[in-house]
Amino acid sequence: MENKDLTNINDAAYQKLIDNITTLWGEAKSKAIAAVNTELLDANWHTGKYIVEYEQGGKQRAEYGKRLLVNLAKDLTARNGKGFNRTNLTYMRKLYLAFPKCGTLSHKLTWSHYYELLKCDNTLEMQFYYKESIKECWKVRELKRQMKSCLFQRLALSTDKAGVLALANEGHQVQTPQDIIRDPFVLEFAGLPKQKRYKESDLEKALKDHMEQFLLEMGRGFAFVGRQYSMQIGSRQFKVDLAFYHCILKCYVLIDL
Repeated sequence: MENKDLTNINDAAYQKLIDNITTLWGEAKSKAIAAVNTELLDANWHTGKYIVEYEQGGKQRAEYGKRLLVNLAKDLTARNGKGFNRTNLTYMRKLYLAFPKCGTLSHKLTWSHYYELLKCDNTLEMQFYYKESIKECWKVRELKRQMKSCLFQRLALSTDKAGVLALANEGHQVQTPQDIIRDPFVLEFAGLPKQKRYKESDLEKALKDHMEQFLLEMGRGFAFVGRQYSMQIGSRQFKVDLAFYHCILKCYVLIDL
């Protein structure tokens, strides 16, 4: 009896013990990753700051600056190992120039996020994706997809100059029902071959199979209700290809393909 497995005496308590320890270590790992990201981001920013300050140190250094990143890449790699190639150093320099005050950096984003953001053609576009990445908790993969699909340009086309500045400063704000649904959609994630027309059933299935990406493409606040969803309007019964519920507008959004 003394050797009886204690987990059989109070199984619920034992499972709670497992859950508590698992939660503890999960939170510890998340905090460790966040701390590492903060230190890495700050180190990249300060590296960029040191490079720019060195370049501004007079004519002699400006002349040397023509070869500065090449020489730095070689010497820093020899002393510290990987991570200091010319491309990385170029983007560290860009990071400092784009965010000259370290306090304006959001540590909710990783260095990989900033690496993509700094590829933007202009400051307004970069600021828009910066705000949206934070607001929508975009992973790097989603940020790259939205940039590739020209989300900023698509939204900017439907607004005025003041609206474009608002996009850059505040991200995409929902002010009218039309602001919630993006138009046009970019559905490259569905994996359909390029052709002028698609079968309704093929498009419907592809969107359902990639529902997470489709919800992100549609805009914010959408929840998927069902495919070929039956609805009664008055005395008539209808089937809708795709039905969604919008949590902000508190209404159904129906899509007929």
